[in-house]
Amino acid sequence: MPPHDIVTAPESAVTPGISSIGSKGLHEFIRYVVASALALLVDAGLLWLLTDFGRVSYLLSGAVSFTAGLTIVYLLSVYWVFEKRAVRSRGAEFLIFAVIGLVGLGLNEVILYVLTSMFGVFYLFSKAASVVVVFSWNFAVRKWILFRS
Repeated sequence: MPPHDIVTAPESAVTPGISSIGSKGLHEFIRYVVASALALLVDAGLLWLLTDFGRVSYLLSGAVSFTAGLTIVYLLSVYWVFEKRAVRSRGAEFLIFAVIGLVGLGLNEVILYVLTSMFGVFYLFSKAASVVVVFSWNFAVRKWILFRS
C-alpha cells in the first residue's frame, strides 16, 4: 500500500508550535498527561513488584513494565486522548506508535542504567528522571506523526 493511502494529513503538516496549540491542543495535552499518569502507575508498579518481590533485574523489569505502560497509553491515546488520527491503518498506527515507544524504551533503559549503575542513584529515583525525558519525547513525536490536526 503506497504511503499516501495510509496518511490522511497533508505532507506539509509541521510540528505544532506553542502558538498553534490552542484549546483543543491543550485539552489533548491534559488528557495525555492523565493517560500517561495511569500508564506510569502500571509501569512503576510493575517495575517495583518485579524488581523487589520477583527478584528480576531492574533492567529487565524496566523493559517489561515499560511495555505494559506503552500498551495502556496507546489504547487511551487512540480512544480518549487525541481527536484526529493521521494514519488510517490501525496496524500501521500501532507499529509507528510502538517504534516511537521503543525509542522511549531505549531512553528509559539508558537513563536507568546511567543513573543507577554508574551514579548509584536508587532505581525508582532514576525512573522519575526517565519519566520527564521519555514523556516529553513520546508526546511530541506521537502528536506530530500520528495525531496531528
